[in-house]
Amino acid sequence: MATPFGLDFHFFRSISKAILTIAAIVLGLAGNDSFSIVGANHAHAQTLPTFAVPGFVSDMKSLEELHALHHPNAYVDCTLWDGWLPRSSLWASETKRLQYLRSLNRRRIDDEGYVAMQQHRGMAHSDGWPFPAWQQSTGSGFHFSTEGEGWAIQNFRLQAAVSTDGWEIAGAETLGIDPAQGLQLHASEDTIVITTPPFRCGTIVAPFARIEWTATDLPPTAECSIEWLLEGESDWKPSRAMTIPHPAPSKLTYANIPLYRHPEYAGLLTRYRIRIRGASGCNIQLKSVITAIDTRHPITNAMFVRGCIDTFLWTKDITFLKASLPRMRKAIRYALEEFQVEANAHVVVPWVGHDGKSGLVIGSDGKKTLKPGAGVGNNYWDLLPFGAHDAIATMYLADALQSFAALERSLNSHPEWEPEPVSETADQALQHNAMADRAMQQRLDHDVLDRLVARIRDDFRQRFWDSAKGRFVGWIDRDGKTYDYGFTFVNLEAIDYGMATSEQARSILGWIDGTRLIEGDTSQGADIYRWRFAPRATTKRNIETYGWVWSAPESIAWGDQVQDGGAVLGFSYFDLMARLKTNGPDDAWKRLREILAWFREVQSEGGYRSYYAKPGRGLLQGGGPPGGLGLDQEFLESVMVPQVMLYGFLGFQPTADGYTVHPRLPKDWPSLTITGIRIGDEVIDITAHADGRVETKPTGGL
Repeated sequence: MATPFGLDFHFFRSISKAILTIAAIVLGLAGNDSFSIVGANHAHAQTLPTFAVPGFVSDMKSLEELHALHHPNAYVDCTLWDGWLPRSSLWASETKRLQYLRSLNRRRIDDEGYVAMQQHRGMAHSDGWPFPAWQQSTGSGFHFSTEGEGWAIQNFRLQAAVSTDGWEIAGAETLGIDPAQGLQLHASEDTIVITTPPFRCGTIVAPFARIEWTATDLPPTAECSIEWLLEGESDWKPSRAMTIPHPAPSKLTYANIPLYRHPEYAGLLTRYRIRIRGASGCNIQLKSVITAIDTRHPITNAMFVRGCIDTFLWTKDITFLKASLPRMRKAIRYALEEFQVEANAHVVVPWVGHDGKSGLVIGSDGKKTLKPGAGVGNNYWDLLPFGAHDAIATMYLADALQSFAALERSLNSHPEWEPEPVSETADQALQHNAMADRAMQQRLDHDVLDRLVARIRDDFRQRFWDSAKGRFVGWIDRDGKTYDYGFTFVNLEAIDYGMATSEQARSILGWIDGTRLIEGDTSQGADIYRWRFAPRATTKRNIETYGWVWSAPESIAWGDQVQDGGAVLGFSYFDLMARLKTNGPDDAWKRLREILAWFREVQSEGGYRSYYAKPGRGLLQGGGPPGGLGLDQEFLESVMVPQVMLYGFLGFQPTADGYTVHPRLPKDWPSLTITGIRIGDEVIDITAHADGRVETKPTGGL
């Protein structure tokens, strides 16, 4: 029923179109619904939703152009963007629906429950971020093939080995080196032993050994393991070994062996040895063996869960939900346990290199020392050593848990949505710890999760709040040191994700608006919006706190690096939402109009690349070189900015059974109409009026 506060639709698909058509929606000011896509990889017209506000035709046209510019690239298989891109694109085109329904089902989840990043191939943990690479970490790597390693070839001039010189191979016949598959071995004895050439690196930069290989005719009873030799030793110790999962029989696959978990893994590595017992008659293809930094990010599980939930809520695809539920539950279980969330009420990252400490150490004499292995990235802002007690990972997980709790509550009314139980053999049933599984399922109960989220928020508001500066810090390292460079993205997202109190939110916006100055900040007052389209990502110069690979931050001018005084367009969405929730819709609209004025100016001069080619306007990042401004190319999240119209001003939220609408219109808007909203199997137009009336018009089916 329509109320002055909005419209709440439940089981909307079962309601007749006659009832949903409350009144005819006047679309005369909606503008053209076909735009020329000018993204990097698209040059065709595509019908997209339109935005109409009487009296503001020019602004809405600019917003539609901004949306059309970035919508085509609002898709990627990389998990990093799962919490942002699906919800920004599923409602706007059928293409994105099909892409994400397929893509999220392909996300790799390891046996423990970690959700893979799935960025491009790199020289580190295969399921983590592609770098820091072993070449950047004083590590070592042996490659018998460079097929598919374009990034590594381009950046590190990676060359494939052309012989087995320096290797020791026993129990197998060497058949040659295939350019694509690597070293070809045929087991001539029951046990194969493959020993790398000598190398030298600390275990701190090699928490994992990464092997890429395949095997055919390897018996299921075969045992694979890896051993290591430390400096000063001549004998291999039998106790110093870890199991390797069986390689796939038909394609090259990675094995990431967590050597750091072994009690005898410490010191300087000098060799690896791979042993395969029960291998008689098999064929091995060994592509590479490398020392690997732990480049996993603690946010992937939360982002994946949020992406799956958003995809279901928008598509209502029950088949997708049934396939995703076990995977989401596994991902949440892993995050809760691995990051000690229930005990600490926040994310504590336990991984090697993720203790929150900088990889740069500057002595009292000003001399800089690099610490390879320290300061590994943890999220989108990959040069910064978020970690240990991690504010970003905490807020993302709290958001995912809250969304999942709502989904679990909906399942109580829809038991038919639950996937069929997987049948177990008698042997599997004996090994299955049913009691532990029931205990974990209780921990995923929606009421339990809601209570946990409440605890996390209470802890966040105290632990990460700097009362003297009136803003949230980014993280706290393992020794208890806090890190605060004026992270506007942390603070604005905290408001939107509900992690800040109303008083904290007002304090944050006072600082970002420049009405409240913070002593010691490099950027203050109006300069925080130096780049116009977004606040600076940070407001305090940082030349000492990075991963060791970013070794000369002082060589780049303030503002010419995205993570040090630069800005990213997409995160203006959180600025707009924070303003709407804290100061109201008029403040959010004022900020949006400033962004649109900037965009019109940029477009009038030929677009981002032409506009910022002129000196003094800032340095664009994109396609490789660092820069201070993130707008296009790899900055896929730019599509988020127009979403303030849907999720903010219109207050539209998809639910398991339908959707809700709770508009918040600026005082000078007579109405807001958004056309072409794809929800479930329908396409609808919605108009929200200043007097609180909401009109919905179905315009077709999918």
